[in-house]
Amino acid sequence: MIYETLEIVKDQVSKYLEQKTTDANLVVLENVSKYEDPDINTMSDKVVLSLLNIEEEISLKNNPNIKVKNGETIYKNAPVNLNVFALFSANRNTYTRSLIAISFIIEFFQSKKIFTQTNTPLNPTIPALENIKEFRFIAELYTPTFEQLNYIWGTLGGKALPSVLYKISVVKIESDSLVEKGKPITEISGILNNNMP
Repeated sequence: MIYETLEIVKDQVSKYLEQKTTDANLVVLENVSKYEDPDINTMSDKVVLSLLNIEEEISLKNNPNIKVKNGETIYKNAPVNLNVFALFSANRNTYTRSLIAISFIIEFFQSKKIFTQTNTPLNPTIPALENIKEFRFIAELYTPTFEQLNYIWGTLGGKALPSVLYKISVVKIESDSLVEKGKPITEISGILNNNMP
């Protein structure tokens, strides 16, 4: 679901930028550390969306995952709930256009923070989104310190581009495999002993 979430975000931001700049398909999902690689030309004059980090949302870690379906109790391992850190880097052909693109991205997320299947139409041309029925995630601006920002771009191995970082929570990953099945408990019986000394 990480890839699918980033595809949804990429598509939504790209449509917004197209309305604002008239440039179609401006956002690409790529590894921004390779933007200077001459063999990769997909990032030239684009806004690059890259996965920067993943962390588990520990506050949702211990929720039970038990469902009753067709009179049967189904036990599964709890889903893994993730926060995904997505970096938007503007690699436009001029610095001014890069800054404008970053401003529009911040404007987009200011107007839309919550993404669900009801408020976000999925692009039918993206095959990875065909089987998605339900989703819900929230995008929040994440501001690293200057030291963290220096470390991020040092790790990416390139010169810093105008960029903005978003924390996307909560991306749920759940397998279909069952741990156990059983009959639900429908009644409790026993004898109450009131003859306590």
